[in-house]
Amino acid sequence: MLHVQVRKRLGNFIVDVPFSTGAAGVTALFGRSGAGKTSVINMVAGLIVPDEGLIAVNGTKLFDSKQSIDVPPEKRRCGYVFQDGRLFPHLTVKSNLVYGMNLVPRSQRYVSYDQVVDLLGIDHLLARRPAKLSGGEKQRVAIGRALLTSPSVMLMDEPLASLDIERKGEVLPFIARLPRELSIPILYVSHSLDEILNLAEMVVLLDAGKVVATGAVKDLMSRFKGM
Repeated sequence: MLHVQVRKRLGNFIVDVPFSTGAAGVTALFGRSGAGKTSVINMVAGLIVPDEGLIAVNGTKLFDSKQSIDVPPEKRRCGYVFQDGRLFPHLTVKSNLVYGMNLVPRSQRYVSYDQVVDLLGIDHLLARRPAKLSGGEKQRVAIGRALLTSPSVMLMDEPLASLDIERKGEVLPFIARLPRELSIPILYVSHSLDEILNLAEMVVLLDAGKVVATGAVKDLMSRFKGM
């Protein structure tokens, strides 16, 4: 379970967001560009420090302003997938995949290399370098690299935004399988209604840095029309 209650002033913009997710499944942060979605996910990752609030995953506090807790990003066990993948260009797909895994003690690993390769269908890509991959393939590898850190929560910041419709259709089914097969909570940032409807169970609607609604996707369908 992910619990977030954060407040942060960014210039004249204030992010003030509270929400909680289930132990697994996809929770979408949804709203117009500039609503504060990426700022929230970066606070969970530890890339932005909230002015005040609380962030906890499965009862473990990553940030608590009252208790002066601020766990460094590299120790938060958050698997982060960015828009552009950010693969290491000089490494093969296999080396990219195991890079993060090798930093995790064996006793803390719950996701196996073979499991990820099979889940994402990337066995035939292992010897290639990123320059030889399509956009969809790069994102699948980026997802695999994040998974192999055996994270407590997956953070995805518009991972399909740079892909065309065909490539989005290629990657979406793989993302949809993650919570079912790995029982991991996913916080998914998007302003694409189609992605939300295909992936998310719960949605947090953001507008101007504030939560305007939270609930099951099916229950908030009417609210999407104005976003």
